Formats: sequence, structure tokens, C-alpha cells
Amino acid sequence: MTVHKLGVIMNGVTGRMGTNQHLIRSILAIRKQGGVRIDDDEIIMPDPILVGRNENKLKDLAQAHGLEHYSTNLDAVLSDDAYSIYFDALTTTLRAENIRKAIAAGKDIYTEKPTALTTEDALALYHEAQAAGVKHGVVQDKLWLPGLLKLKYLLDNHYLGRIFSVRGNFGYWVFDGLRQQAQRPSWNYRKEDGGGIIPDMFCHWRYVLDNLFGPVRSVMAYAAIHIDPRMDESGKEYKSTAEDAAYGIFEVGGDSPQADNKVVVQFNSSWCTRVRRDDLLTIQVDGTDGTAVAGLRECWLQHDANTPKPVWNPDIEQPIDFYAGWDKMPSNRVYDNAFKVQWELFLRHIVTGSEFKWGLLEGAKGVQLAELGYKSWAERRWMDVEDLV
Repeated sequence: MTVHKLGVIMNGVTGRMGTNQHLIRSILAIRKQGGVRIDDDEIIMPDPILVGRNENKLKDLAQAHGLEHYSTNLDAVLSDDAYSIYFDALTTTLRAENIRKAIAAGKDIYTEKPTALTTEDALALYHEAQAAGVKHGVVQDKLWLPGLLKLKYLLDNHYLGRIFSVRGNFGYWVFDGLRQQAQRPSWNYRKEDGGGIIPDMFCHWRYVLDNLFGPVRSVMAYAAIHIDPRMDESGKEYKSTAEDAAYGIFEVGGDSPQADNKVVVQFNSSWCTRVRRDDLLTIQVDGTDGTAVAGLRECWLQHDANTPKPVWNPDIEQPIDFYAGWDKMPSNRVYDNAFKVQWELFLRHIVTGSEFKWGLLEGAKGVQLAELGYKSWAERRWMDVEDLV
């Protein structure tokens, strides 16, 4: 058996997302399953080193999962030829600087998003990586969620007919910390620390819309700070300076910005909403032949033949159960963790050169949409999305 051992620098994985999704459920899960199999005689085995600023946290995390290697000295690790991949799960304010250092050190790049604070800087990272000849990838995990994979199956097979409308709802109630402990880190609600739901979620919606319905052509957005003040992890009250809800409308699809075969997308993103829907994320897709509603894991369908015919009459109890008449798609295969699936694709890309289209340019597109969302909110107008080069 040929084993391709790939050293992976994992910077910033002591946070919730980095620990759970990237370390435990991706890299360690890959190691536990015996690596990424290329064929019967060849596998890829990631070998992580944990990097961060807090040595005690790194030590505890490494010991908890049987790992030997951790360091607070990123520069020293970047100079070590045993590690060829740099992964970044830091806060956004720190990301671009460290990715740039890793590119200069000749490391292949895999990173969380947003990749930078501005489109200019995010695009520069792409060009620097291309010029250095390093491979690169950006986490676009929602593409491999079971619910969205089921939805993509319907779209690819034209089950819904001509698509004309999409409505997305994402979010849940994040406690302010004053009455009940918050379940998200406090920096998310401080603009000066890279917080805000627009850069957090518009980066997701860009790749979801691009890959399911076609390129995003324009955006109109409004956002707000609904909950202020909040309390941080140390019990100190602080002022919320970053928006905690964003309401966007996107024009999607068409071969050019002037094309008339566009899809209208409405997407609400909020950390200030109590959930009364099927999941924390739902995407409803309306077509001429039917409608689908996808959640994180499930997808429901209503064909034209099963669609009820409601009549407006508020003087009587509603006679139609609108949740009836929907069919839930079966899970005809096993769906692996979405983060792990993309990690495996990236590792294969590194070793075999297989196709991997979710690189730093795609990351820059997400930053671009967030930046245009802010500009639309400030100027109260539609913003066109230009092609990035």
C-alpha cells in the first residue's frame, strides 16, 4: 500500500467550528477511517499539527484527541517541509495576513471564509497563489449538505420545470448573554473584530446560488442591529456594532447581466429570529411544474398534480393542511459530513491533480457579494455584480 502522508498546519482550530467540523469530524475522521483511498493500493493520510496563540488550549485539544504536535510559532511551522498544507480557521481580521505568509512559504492553501475583509484583498490572494503555483481551496460546505444535494438532483433532472423564484430562510435566536448564555462567540457582533452576518452568510449564499441556480448578477440588501447590548464570554456587557440580521434580494442566472431568464431570490439571514419552520436553513424553490423545500438534511416536494387550490376566506377555519400533500425525498445513499467530503476532495486534488473548482477565486466572489451587500444597504439601491478576474 502506497501512503501519501500530507502534513496539515491547522491554524485556529481551538474555536467551535475549527474543533468540531474541521478537526474532529473531518481530519480525525479521515484518519480513523484509514485515510482517503485513491485506489486499492494507494491512500492519502493527513498528519495535522495544531497552531494557535494559546498553548494551554492547544495542548488540551491535542491530548484530548491523541495528537502529538502543536505549536504557537506559526513562522517556524511554515518553514517546516514536513507540512505542505496550510489550513486557516482564524477570525476574518487575521486570515489574509496568514494566508499570504503561507503562500510565500510555498504551502498549498485550504481556508475558511471570508478569505479577506475586502474584495481587493481576497482577489489579490488568488492572484498571489496562482503566481506562486500553489494549490488552493475555500470551504464551501453547504454544497454537500444532504438537503441541498437532494435539491440539486431535482434541479439537474428538471423535475420542477422552469425555476422562477427562490426563497431562503436562515437563522435562529442567539441569546444576548444577559438573560441566557449566548451560543455564538461575542466577536460575531462586533464590527471591529470582523463580525456581522453579511460577511458571514453572504459568502455562503454566493456559492450556493452560483452552483444551484446560476451566477449572482445583482443584489439589494438591508440589514440591522436588532439586539444591543450583549454580554461577552467574560460576563462583560458590550455594545453590538455589527449587524445581526440581513434581508437580501438577488437576481441570479442568465448568460449575461442583460439576460431575461433570471431567477428572483429572497434570502433572510438572522440571529434574531425564533424558528417555526422545518430547519435552521430552508430554501424553497418554485417552478412551473412543482416546488421543493430543502433543509439541512431533508427535501420536500409538491408536484403540480398534488398542489391544493386554496380560496381566500378569513371568515372560516382554514380547511387545508398546507403541510400535507408534500412528499419527502428518500435518503437513497449515505451522506457523509459536508466538511469532510470537501476535505477529501481537496486532499485528492493535492495528490492526484483531480478537479477542484472551489479555490480562492470563489472565495473572493463571496467577499465581493458581502461588500456589495454593505454598499447596497448604505446607498439603498441595487448593486450589479461584476465578473472578477
